[in-house]
Amino acid sequence: MSYVKPDIVVENMIQAGRSKGNLPLRDLLIRGILSGALLGVSTTLAFTFALQTGAPIAGALVFPVGFVMIVLLGLELVTGNFALLPVAAADGKFNLERMASAWCWVFIGNLIGSLLYAALFVLTVPKADMVEQIIKIAIAKTIGYESMGSMGLVTVFVKAVLCNWMVTMGVVMALTSQSTAGKVLAMWLPILTFFAQGFEHSVVNMFVIPAAMMLGAPLSATQWWVWNQIPVTLGNLVGGLLCTGLALYWTYGARQREPAVTPLNASAPDPVPG
Repeated sequence: MSYVKPDIVVENMIQAGRSKGNLPLRDLLIRGILSGALLGVSTTLAFTFALQTGAPIAGALVFPVGFVMIVLLGLELVTGNFALLPVAAADGKFNLERMASAWCWVFIGNLIGSLLYAALFVLTVPKADMVEQIIKIAIAKTIGYESMGSMGLVTVFVKAVLCNWMVTMGVVMALTSQSTAGKVLAMWLPILTFFAQGFEHSVVNMFVIPAAMMLGAPLSATQWWVWNQIPVTLGNLVGGLLCTGLALYWTYGARQREPAVTPLNASAPDPVPG
């Protein structure tokens, strides 16, 4: 059978987190750059489907293709690492300094890849409806929250927590199957869920907002980072760390390592019949 039980899934999360946390700088950057670009590709694919069909849900149905490529190729996405690396660190596989360093370099790689794809995409001279779509979404992700003041920061942060809860569930669900088809199906569902509901993903936004700025959106770098990128990254961190990574570790990983304790007043077990 190809199904993998939850306790084994958590063991695999620990091993995956250890491997990712101990990657050399070169690999963190290269794999991070590829992931940022691939997520940008799947974002424009989703926008294209939504525009062609007139149904936003159509875009959500195809968006997971980039995520699938990233996971199956073992590339580095900082949002997924927000769940995997803390589990390995909690299990003593490396220290917090190493974890923070890996997060930072993958974040930088994702940003470079996203900006690179944004620049290449803009050079294709996208159709007017695509330009309008990207600018409209980017403004909603920045000026839209800015207009709400402090409540805007709360809203974008919570949407980011919910987003990476689902994204990291996609990472974990891929570990529940030993077959490629099973992995694809298992990770597709939570990724579709976050994108269809308009939650905030830091790496997707590394493409959408700069692309909109390159296409003429009236946005500043300050609006991008203060009203989206920083709070979204922090929300993604909380969602991946608490809702998926440590939550699963505490119930399936740490518990399995606790030694069995017999109460002092416990009576001796009955002899086995026969």
